[in-house]
Amino acid sequence: RLVDLNHRLDLINSLMLKHRVNSIEELIELKNDFQSRIELSRSFNDLLNQKKAEIMFCQEKLTKSASILNKNRNKSVPKVISGVENMLRQLGMPHAKFDIRMDLKEGFTKNGNTNIEFYFSANKGRKMQEISKIASGGELSRLMLAIKYLSAKKSKINTLIFDEIDSGVSGQVASLMGDMMVEMSKSTQLISISHLPQIAAKANIHFKVCKNTFNDKTSSDIICLSEKERVKEIAKLLSGKKLTQAAIDNAIDLLDQ
Repeated sequence: RLVDLNHRLDLINSLMLKHRVNSIEELIELKNDFQSRIELSRSFNDLLNQKKAEIMFCQEKLTKSASILNKNRNKSVPKVISGVENMLRQLGMPHAKFDIRMDLKEGFTKNGNTNIEFYFSANKGRKMQEISKIASGGELSRLMLAIKYLSAKKSKINTLIFDEIDSGVSGQVASLMGDMMVEMSKSTQLISISHLPQIAAKANIHFKVCKNTFNDKTSSDIICLSEKERVKEIAKLLSGKKLTQAAIDNAIDLLDQ
């Protein structure tokens, strides 16, 4: 019995040395790990087939969901096209054409299995092309506002922030964009960063962002403007270096519109 026990201890010690463990518990844990690997190897084909079946199920479910998504998109596209073109007419582009083109692609993304491209033409008789290739800055601003206007009416978004969406426009078009933004603000909180007096004058509340330097450090402050300050700041947008009475009168007129 003593000889058997000594042989057993010798075997355990040699295994601990071979596998570089410091205790019998670690050796047992290692043995269990080896056993799990062996069992996994024996059942590998079964697991592989199980995973293939799961992947096929997910693929079918994904394909079905993408099909439903594309069907709903196809229903919505004509309404979106009509709505955008109507908005563009209101923004001074009577001959603008807009189109949404969708093509199926291999594989899936979070947006489905469709490539979606926006095509646009601003002038009568011009061939529609991809927006990135044809739209100018002002045209892109109006197109973006039209799309945002339509999406805001259908979505549950509480706040929209426009960072100089009026870039590239001025005069009457800017005023028309301002009117559309006012309409949007009736159902959605709208924050607009703008340097156009025609746009700024449409707002109910004005904030001025200014920078201050103190002890070689620069900080930005946001100040809520009073009624007199609103007039002054819009007048600055209308005038040059010198603030004139004509600019002040014009600012008051814009705010009263």
